[in-house]
Amino acid sequence: MSTLQGRIADSVGNWVDRNAPPAVKPYLRLSRFDRPIGAWLLLIPCWWSAALAAMAAGWSLPNVWHLILFFVGAFVMRGAGCTWNDIADHDIDKKVERTKLRPIASGAVTLSQALAYAILQSLVGFLVLIQFNGFAIATGIASLGVVALYPFMKRVTHWPQIVLGLAFSWGALMGWAAAFGRLNVAPILLYLGAIAWVIGYDTIYAHQDRADDLFAGIKSTALLFGASTRRMLMLFYGAAVVLIGLAGHAAGGGYWFVVGLGAFAIHLAWQITTLDIDDTDRCLMQFRSNRDAGLLLFAGMVLDALL
Repeated sequence: MSTLQGRIADSVGNWVDRNAPPAVKPYLRLSRFDRPIGAWLLLIPCWWSAALAAMAAGWSLPNVWHLILFFVGAFVMRGAGCTWNDIADHDIDKKVERTKLRPIASGAVTLSQALAYAILQSLVGFLVLIQFNGFAIATGIASLGVVALYPFMKRVTHWPQIVLGLAFSWGALMGWAAAFGRLNVAPILLYLGAIAWVIGYDTIYAHQDRADDLFAGIKSTALLFGASTRRMLMLFYGAAVVLIGLAGHAAGGGYWFVVGLGAFAIHLAWQITTLDIDDTDRCLMQFRSNRDAGLLLFAGMVLDALL
């Protein structure tokens, strides 16, 4: 295998390239451990939900054990989801410049090897999930259908980002379910707000692939919105701020929650005002910056519980 085989265009110079043994590099790339931003974006709604529960319960901090479990689970299950996505998209990935060197598309990993690896990661994720209460376990299992469906939606609708939002925002339900063994209006509002956030940032991400997606017959909100992307981001990011604000209000959030939400909103506004959909490097940078936006909100929630 050549040194470049399996390396993705937006993933260079990372620890996998530098330090990982050659035999495991393709599998680490399948899991996107060379690009952990997706795992962070899957994790952050989990941490929001745990912090929201702490605010509602009057605890000084979110359940630290739950935060650790969510961290491990997010990285493992994001890896399993990406492996499944690459299995489903291996023919399409060969036609897209940014993805043609992914491990399956490039031949570094066979379909059967990738499937076995996806199952292994899912088993590890299940071991994490069963550390929670029964209601949280059932809630987590319920997300699997959405995860399995997502890779196929780009073939049939310009709104695959909605399905990604449903999957990537599921953690907004999990933290509350793990804390209380039930769901209330606050985590549901948080979930809806997180979905709107995901639609926004993944639209920015999808602008990197517009030309290749047209060639491959793939649909996305980036292609649907086109020159109207800035206005649509105002709609979805605005909805995210309002819905998350209502979630915090329902959970009894106070001053520091509002500060965190304000910082989150300012960050999203910066993305909108500085966006250039024709600059792929900037689109990638702004997409990645959503980790920082999410952590600003999480910090506000933690301070609200603590202070």
